[in-house]
Parts: sequence; C-alpha cells; structure tokens
Amino acid sequence: MRRPVLALFALLAGLLAAGAAEAQNRFWLVNETGRTIERAYVSSSRVQDWGPDILGTSVLPFRERVWVVPAFGDCILDIRVTYQGGGEATRMRVNACGLSQVVFGGRGSAGAGAQVSPARPAGMNPSFNFVNGTGITIRELYVSLSTDGGWGPDRLGTQVMQPGQRISVRLPAGVTCAVDMRVVYMDGRAFERRRQETCSLNSFVWR
Repeated sequence: MRRPVLALFALLAGLLAAGAAEAQNRFWLVNETGRTIERAYVSSSRVQDWGPDILGTSVLPFRERVWVVPAFGDCILDIRVTYQGGGEATRMRVNACGLSQVVFGGRGSAGAGAQVSPARPAGMNPSFNFVNGTGITIRELYVSLSTDGGWGPDRLGTQVMQPGQRISVRLPAGVTCAVDMRVVYMDGRAFERRRQETCSLNSFVWR
C-alpha cells in the first residue's frame, strides 16, 4: 500500500512543480518606446518559430502594458515587437522566471538589449491618417493634442466613417506628439485612447 501512495504523492508534486514553473514565466510587457506596438511575439528560446501575435486584434499604446502568460513552461524566452509605421525590436534569451516585467524603451529594461531596425524618423508633426480598422461604422470622431483642454469638433461633421475608410487628421506641429482620440459608434458606444504617439506614423488603424 505504501508504494502506490508514495507514487501518487510524487505525481502530485511533479504536477505542482510544473504548474509553479509555468506561473513563474509570466510577466508584464511594458511599452515605453514612445510608439505604438502593433504586434508582439513570445517564444521559447529553444524553438525557431515565433508563433502567433499575442496582441491579436489589439495594439499596445505608449505607456501601457499587457500581462503575458506563455502557453509553455520555459523560463528562457525570445520576445519580438513590431511598431505601427515600421520598425521592430527584439529581446533574446530573457529569463522570464527571474523578473516581473520586460520593458521596451525607457531605462532599466530587463533582459538583453533591443535591436531596433530603422523606421521613419519622428518629427514634431502629429498629423496622420485615421483608419477605421473595425467592422463597425463610426458616427463621431474626435482627435486633439493631449495638451489641449477639450476634444474640439467632431471631425466627421455630418458624415459617417464606414469600416476600412480613412480620414486625414491635421494637427498643429511643434507642440507635442501625444494625441487623444475618441470614437462614437452608430449604436452610441464611445471609446477613448489617450496619449497615442503619432509623429512617427503615417496612418493609425483604430481597432
């Protein structure tokens, strides 16, 4: 009777240890780059395939973070992000079990240094093309500099914005690159996005 009981305890201990290992490689992916991260990939360093985009249909704006839960228990990970408007950065062989966050941009970033490919230089012109990347018609669109005191007028006026359509958004240059956006759908639902960096973008896709 003793051996089966010991075997059961060993099996349970193994399962608990595996669960603990998987929990340890979870971390916050933090964006301090001044740009919007459009796609992010996390894979074990022992494989060649990056796997799917962990952001799915979302993006990771500047100064926001996302909780990453890898679907595997490895501690040593490779992380790759791509930016709206072009460019990418990677962090290779990051020990995710020994940290709580991985920061792209800013100071004090954990893991290996980032290798950033060339992208369009950021100037002080925040104007851009706004693209409706949803499957829903937009009834109202407000875009203003984050330093402004209000939203300003509805940029669509009497028009609406169908899925896939775009509109040119003109903003004052030389003030800031941080932009606030507010969208109202046909059913009245409203969503906002704050402090989006647009100086380095030609187009911003609202999803």
